[in-house]
Amino acid sequence: MAPTKLSLEARAIQLLSRREYSRLELQRKLAPHAESVEQLDALLDRLAERRWQSDSRFAEQWVNSKSAQYGSRYLKHTLQERGIRGEALDEALASVADSELERARAAWRKKFSQAASTPAEQARQIRFLASRGFPLGLIRQVLNGVDELLPDDE
Repeated sequence: MAPTKLSLEARAIQLLSRREYSRLELQRKLAPHAESVEQLDALLDRLAERRWQSDSRFAEQWVNSKSAQYGSRYLKHTLQERGIRGEALDEALASVADSELERARAAWRKKFSQAASTPAEQARQIRFLASRGFPLGLIRQVLNGVDELLPDDE
């Protein structure tokens, strides 16, 4: 028995039933199956009108799931790559802006068990936190306060 060909809307609903997608992600996934760009845009507009697809909801959910591991720079860059801009981007990032120092400390604590004893080790710790999207000023704050983060051996 040959598999039935799904309509474009059925494909979109099937994708959205698994997880949230940004409009751009959904557009990229559905483009090979659409007959025209106009058809795809009309479908995406209908999905947004029905609130089945929402860029702000996607951004909020994505930031909440990734914010424990990554800094605001990484989060912002990745959301922009996924097509999130403007107010949706600002709102999603505002929800985690206050906790950035604590998140950087937690990421450092999870990866490293002791303060850097050599310049090479310190550079390694800086690179790790920078690769996670934390700003350099914040990284310096974390590394300067490392003694407070380590448990007492008493």
